[in-house]
Amino acid sequence: MDKILIIGGYGQIGSELSLKLAELYGTEHIIIADVKKTTLEKLQAIKYEPLDIRDKNRLREICEKNQITIIYNLAAILSAVGEQNPLLAYDINLNGLINVLEVTRELGIKKVFTPSSIAAFGPTTPRINTPQSTILEPTTMYGITKVAGELLGDYYVRKYGLDVRGIRYPGIISYETLPGGGTTDYAVEIFYEAIKNKRYTCYLRPDTRLPMMYMPDCLKATIELMNADFSKLKHHSNFNVAAFSFTPAELAEEIKKHIPDFEIEYKPDFRQQIADSWPQTIDDSAAREEWGWKPDYDLSTMTEDMLYHIRKKIIG
Repeated sequence: MDKILIIGGYGQIGSELSLKLAELYGTEHIIIADVKKTTLEKLQAIKYEPLDIRDKNRLREICEKNQITIIYNLAAILSAVGEQNPLLAYDINLNGLINVLEVTRELGIKKVFTPSSIAAFGPTTPRINTPQSTILEPTTMYGITKVAGELLGDYYVRKYGLDVRGIRYPGIISYETLPGGGTTDYAVEIFYEAIKNKRYTCYLRPDTRLPMMYMPDCLKATIELMNADFSKLKHHSNFNVAAFSFTPAELAEEIKKHIPDFEIEYKPDFRQQIADSWPQTIDDSAAREEWGWKPDYDLSTMTEDMLYHIRKKIIG
């Protein structure tokens, strides 16, 4: 049985992916590595190893000690925080990835997942039905590191025969773990504020359309790609995946169907410029053809499920 290391396993995606993989393969086969231990009770049963991804020797030690065969690398500084500290974003996102790829190569680890993002695109990229192969000229440090990460992943596939896989994640929406400094964070915050205060101030314009995905579909896409037949993959580190796209105004209207007196106002900040450089809709036909990708949730079913679980979380 494989031993799976999840780097950044206490983040928004990492925490839920850790729980899902533990459910699928058994807690004893999962190891979480992160800079500090979480207080989330659900994750306490999974073995934890302290790790700063920039420390290659420590990463190698963890992999050797735990006989790791698969790595999910989810350690990253995201877009909004990355613009406030671009050198830290470069250091963690790229130097950290190089460490993962080199340890994988040196130890003969079977498989690596390292995600990209829609931030890899930029203002010169076609924004409607953004193609799988297209112009990649991002204007954020986060996006720059994601383009470089895609190229590095594909380089290690060609040069060393490593099995490196990645998805260009859209905005991810989840009720379990709060997001960590991305431009699409509003799509999580709005639900909490709608339930707690029945109002929300959005930092994007009402007409800002962005690709999004509900966490259950994010986990499904990640695990399905990792389980896909390598010989059938024409792409490796950069798969477009899509579920639905919406604007803050459309999401607010969907929430109002459940909370009629919910109100929203708009005060765009620096994140608006980032959002304006990203696609509105994504062509994910390569993922559908190469490994059968298909989402389960749309805007309506996601909204209903988010409100149900957040009410349960807050009110009980």
